[in-house]
Amino acid sequence: MNFSLEGLRYEALEAQLAKSGVNPVHAKPLFRAVQRRLLRNDLGSAEGILPPLQRWLASEQAVKPCAMKLVDDTASSDGFTRKYLLRLHDGTEVESVQMGFPGRYTACLSSQVGCAMGCVFCATGQMGFSRHLTAGEIVAQAHHVERELRRTQGSTLRNIVMMGMGEPLHNFEPTMEALDIITDDRGMNIGPARVVISTVGYIPGIQKLTRHPKRYSLAVSLHGASDEERGKLIPINKRWPLAELLETCREYSAIKRARVFFAWTLIGGVNDSDDHAQRLAELLRGMDAHVNLIPLNPTEGFDGTMPTEERSQAFQKIIQDAGIPSTIRQRRGIDVAAGCGQLKAKRVKRTGRKPGINVPISGSL
Repeated sequence: MNFSLEGLRYEALEAQLAKSGVNPVHAKPLFRAVQRRLLRNDLGSAEGILPPLQRWLASEQAVKPCAMKLVDDTASSDGFTRKYLLRLHDGTEVESVQMGFPGRYTACLSSQVGCAMGCVFCATGQMGFSRHLTAGEIVAQAHHVERELRRTQGSTLRNIVMMGMGEPLHNFEPTMEALDIITDDRGMNIGPARVVISTVGYIPGIQKLTRHPKRYSLAVSLHGASDEERGKLIPINKRWPLAELLETCREYSAIKRARVFFAWTLIGGVNDSDDHAQRLAELLRGMDAHVNLIPLNPTEGFDGTMPTEERSQAFQKIIQDAGIPSTIRQRRGIDVAAGCGQLKAKRVKRTGRKPGINVPISGSL
């Protein structure tokens, strides 16, 4: 079975119960138990679960919770970041990241095991593509981070960013299903405005997102101001060149009436000069855009270097002087390979830390 309780929208859960001969009215307490209370075990004894639903949950017809186990749990020395290595039912592994502080916690979720886009400076791209995640596997990551926040901080998630392993718009339908569940006000109730979907420029997915009924924030990775420069870093630029990508982004912005966030990884001596900044500003002229500058994070498969702080600030000033808002992303979780472009489903060895190997995700709070 390639779906789980976590991956069923409310309407899909009603349909599943009806298919099994259970009155769909029982979907409400079950959806609440799974998606709001985040229960996994002993669902039959949860509040509001009546005998017909108890019998279904105990039967072979029942949809089961996502088979996901915590393999490793690593806290960064920055005090703001925690990375979770999670094992799926088939033995493959993905990483999710918890970032922030009370009242402003964010979960960075993965959408694929590996990635097919092959961006040269990204650890996930370097590992290649294994498979797409199901909607339930994406939702289960958010549930895990939320459970940990409730347990350790007495707090909850505020934001979701689809910036973990994989290209979310390459796995469009499961990603949209997962976000529909996460944003459902009967469940986790994280508003669409607090969800960011990151893409390296997968145009078919951006076009679908433009016509999707919910308005999530779109973040697009550029990293180069010409096809030649960008193609060396992001191979799919050869399939979907810069002009086509920017036109698709303009269409998204116009139809959704939304700002587009553009990510630019600053690589010392490669794309961090004043000339690069000026050409980037020209590319985005007239667009409702915001540029996020990301000093390169180290990965084993790429020997590029991070620019100096002064160079990053000079680059930013040119963008801002052109009238385009810009921020330099704070570096978080670098010591545990939890930063942008560093996720690779790999355990991080830290002195004095006890690894949480093969620890099942807790069932209740």
